[in-house]
Amino acid sequence: MTKRVAIVGAGMVGLSTAWFLQEHGLHVTVYERRHVAAGSSWGNAGWLTPALTAPLPEPAVLTYGIRAVLSPSSPVYVPLRPDVRMLRFLAGFARRSTARQWGVGMRAYAPMNNQALAAFDELGDGGVVSRTRAADPFLACFRTPEERAPLLDELEHIRTAGQDVKYVVLTGEEARALEPTLSQAIGGAMRLHDQRYINPPAFLAALADSFVSRGGRIITAATVTAVRESTDGAHVTTREAVEENHAYHGVVLANGAWAGTLARQFGVRTLVQAGRGYSFSVTGDQLPQGPVYFPTQRVACTPLTTPDGPRLRVAGMMEFRDPDAALDPRRIDAIVNATRPLLNGIDLADRRDEWVGSRPCTADGLPLIGATSAAHVYIAGGHGMWGIALGPLTGKLLAHRIATGTTPPELVPFDPLR
Repeated sequence: MTKRVAIVGAGMVGLSTAWFLQEHGLHVTVYERRHVAAGSSWGNAGWLTPALTAPLPEPAVLTYGIRAVLSPSSPVYVPLRPDVRMLRFLAGFARRSTARQWGVGMRAYAPMNNQALAAFDELGDGGVVSRTRAADPFLACFRTPEERAPLLDELEHIRTAGQDVKYVVLTGEEARALEPTLSQAIGGAMRLHDQRYINPPAFLAALADSFVSRGGRIITAATVTAVRESTDGAHVTTREAVEENHAYHGVVLANGAWAGTLARQFGVRTLVQAGRGYSFSVTGDQLPQGPVYFPTQRVACTPLTTPDGPRLRVAGMMEFRDPDAALDPRRIDAIVNATRPLLNGIDLADRRDEWVGSRPCTADGLPLIGATSAAHVYIAGGHGMWGIALGPLTGKLLAHRIATGTTPPELVPFDPLR
């Protein structure tokens, strides 16, 4: 009989895993508490940037200081409140924000980054009609040449970890020649080559359509509250009245910042903390022709084609907070204030689609991908900012593990039981 697998979560990671499981001939059902791409996938900047995909805990994080991270305008923000679980996460994050630990994590990421874009091509060749777009140009911009030094140093360390990274250093004038919307405040830049981007909601809709057209099922408005094992497989319980009684050969927890709650009973002790990002879209006299990154301000700008015409998605912030907390307007204001001096002709007052989404973060900056202590339960999450970029490859490799019982070498560093 055809093996049945259940996926919890219809974001990029969950749907990619479901799609690649179909490549192995498995029957897949996806449970989603809201709708496709309802979580951190929806308002994501949509960057497919292997050159920038690296562990979040890094030495630069420690330079913010306590006063900075408690400021509502800081790119990295931690609300001041008593929370033992949060303190555990932050202590672990700080311990790993060293050059040595970052290097270990980067060597784990490099093999994934080298294959990440090819996994998107497999989806496209297999019937996902929304294709990736070349980020040409992709510019990282700075007020001064001196501000550029940390990113230059990071890219060289990424090369040392075994990943090919191509870039050129530009003056402010050279950057404005490529992207006229940059203001005179930009005094230096870098142009990264071989990067791509997508419109996340459009891509996820196409991925879901392809999955369903190949016989998959997506059950929306179905909040999974429990997963239990039995002698015949794993069973899923939902809060809503969903008539699903049979056992599954495998259940994959891919519900982002909420995955840790379900996974804990299956031996996964690594905390999954919401690192919330904010975004909105704007228009203007002229929009950037490609992605623009302001690393010092931690602001990402992506041009998108929408039903209402061309718009620019502006995204930023890393807010360690409860995943279900309401949107905080101060975070939006902070992004606006950081962006206004750096771009010309953008109407930052006429904002639409103001959004907050909870990225699933781990203290060591590495995702959790693979088997748990339960024979039929797996997890795919904890990618931090890189769930969009690494989602398809994560799905492909985990599908191989589920279908064959063999762990691909790329997944060894991301063992959920580490």
